[in-house]
Amino acid sequence: MNREEAISILIRRRITQAESTLQDARCLLSGNGSPQSIINRSYYAMFYSILALMLKIGKSFSRHSGAISAFDREFIRTGMLPDSLSADLHWIFELRQEHDYKIISDPAMEDANLAADKAERFVAAVKGYLRC
Repeated sequence: MNREEAISILIRRRITQAESTLQDARCLLSGNGSPQSIINRSYYAMFYSILALMLKIGKSFSRHSGAISAFDREFIRTGMLPDSLSADLHWIFELRQEHDYKIISDPAMEDANLAADKAERFVAAVKGYLRC
């Protein structure tokens, strides 16, 4: 297997992770899961999609903030993907940070529903870009 084939396999794996994590969020929604868990799974669906994009351009990141910054720089500022995806990503990243780490209050189910919807659009846009 050559390098290009290996990268293609890794990209597909990250997209599969994004899809299954998004499915987890949807299952939690339909089964009255906690809003915090739905937001977490929705964010990770987006994050795995970003990792697939980074593989496509030969980059990798160990920190979420670095991957998000690279996503904005490489895909949003260049016009490859719409600005709305960046806004959605930053919103859900902050929401997850607040409820996973700061624990000020419980998130609203409305936010969890919105997070899952935004994640679904995000993953679909990335898959369309990658032609997966």
